[in-house]
Amino acid sequence: MTRVGIVVLTLVTALGALAAAVGISPWWWFLVLPLTFVGVLGAWDLVQRRHSVLRNYPVLGHARYLMERIRPELQQYFIERNYDGRPFDRDVRSIVYERAKGTDAEEPYGTERDVYHPGHEFLVPSMAPCPVPKNPPRVRIGGPDCSRPYDMALLNVSAMSFGSLSANAVLALNGGAAAGGFAQDTGEGGLSEYHLRPGGDLVWEIGTGYFGCRTEKGDFDAAEFADKAAHDHVKCVSLKLSQGAKPGIGGVLPGAKVNAEIARVRDVPEGRTVVSPPYHRVFSTPRELVRFIARMRDLSGGKPAGFKLCVGSRRQFLAVCKAMLEEGTAPDFIVVDGAEGGTGAAPLEFADHVGTPLTEGLLTVHNALVGTGLRDRIKVGASGKIATGTDLVKRMVQGADYGNAARAMMFAVGCIQAQKCHTNTCPTGVTTQDPRRARALDVRDKTARVQRFQEATVASALQIMASMGVTDPAQLRPHMLRQRVDPFTERSYEELYEWLEPRQLLAEPPASWAADWKAADPDRFTV
Repeated sequence: MTRVGIVVLTLVTALGALAAAVGISPWWWFLVLPLTFVGVLGAWDLVQRRHSVLRNYPVLGHARYLMERIRPELQQYFIERNYDGRPFDRDVRSIVYERAKGTDAEEPYGTERDVYHPGHEFLVPSMAPCPVPKNPPRVRIGGPDCSRPYDMALLNVSAMSFGSLSANAVLALNGGAAAGGFAQDTGEGGLSEYHLRPGGDLVWEIGTGYFGCRTEKGDFDAAEFADKAAHDHVKCVSLKLSQGAKPGIGGVLPGAKVNAEIARVRDVPEGRTVVSPPYHRVFSTPRELVRFIARMRDLSGGKPAGFKLCVGSRRQFLAVCKAMLEEGTAPDFIVVDGAEGGTGAAPLEFADHVGTPLTEGLLTVHNALVGTGLRDRIKVGASGKIATGTDLVKRMVQGADYGNAARAMMFAVGCIQAQKCHTNTCPTGVTTQDPRRARALDVRDKTARVQRFQEATVASALQIMASMGVTDPAQLRPHMLRQRVDPFTERSYEELYEWLEPRQLLAEPPASWAADWKAADPDRFTV
């Protein structure tokens, strides 16, 4: 309770006792109470020194702070149009909700979007559409060094940790993955019982904190990693280099949030603040990174191993490709996280201005792998605002083999985009460790919603591809996606971007890539 509240409560109690003693009518109480509150509040506003508005406008100034507090809700529900909300507009949220509930997701009367606005993108339909495949294709993850490949679904649950998400949310997501036959990325917060209990396929991700496989000093614990990676539900292992919303920085988990359960999952002391550094201890050069990925694969018993990154320097990624060629080994998959990706909390400057958006990130990774002759052995996943079938098809045109979704999966389990993820006060129980709030999320109901959303979204992607005359993602080509560059001109992705030929960087790098290719050093991360 605030000091103002304590003062008001004390005065009201005293006045009530005085009124009872002198026999004042109870009806006067309803007049005395609000007047007393207003008077005390006004007096406090005049003497406090923190808010200038309240000193100049006592009592009335509080209306300003009230409106500021409810501004996001007013914006979302009463002001923004169906197609211009951020981070996800009303149309996208509605289609996810409807597909998760198993209801119709059709829209009457035509599009509300301005199809002549620069930046508008559209897919090219065929005059000879194909039948929609009855069974969705899957992507074989596993290069020549992998003895236990995994067939990945076209859409999966992206990295979200237990701790960032509630236990019920993790249970629902993994239960949906188990029912629908797709995978869930654990995020870097460790391998919890909630990831394992429902039986869904897992991509176990470790980050710079090595949570769940760390020594007391915070180093990588190979023995513990091997033990947990051997679990039947763990199908792939992944090393997180960076994430889209906050590339290049670490994180801090306050000690107050490190309860016994989270401490056990993450292998950290209970009640003590945990720091995730921005850098890895297990490697410092591109060559060491490639070797460590190979070590992860060996420790896991031959399961697919890869890494996730938000693309930054093309030169540095080319250095990793050179290291793969010289070491004779490569990751089985790479997940590209776009700068438009989400997070529980990030500095605004990083979320807005640091990192490469997903389109350019995918094109960089895809072309680098093609140009070095490595693309056939490495599968590429895309992560960052994938919520609809159109999103999925576009990312596969741009170079991805499959997609991962985080916030769309959160919508499927009940998220309303309140953007309170970092406050522990999530109104729907998705991103909170408050047992009372998390209880609102019914695991059985939301499990079914996750499964229905994924199934309907993949079905939509296959239907779109069939309308384009394509039955398999491998048949998608850059000319099938077009972008309006001004009100009178549109160009295909084949025209807008450069696409390298297989092994072109090894033979004769094009002028636009030559300087970066020459400067790329497998033994250091050149800026």
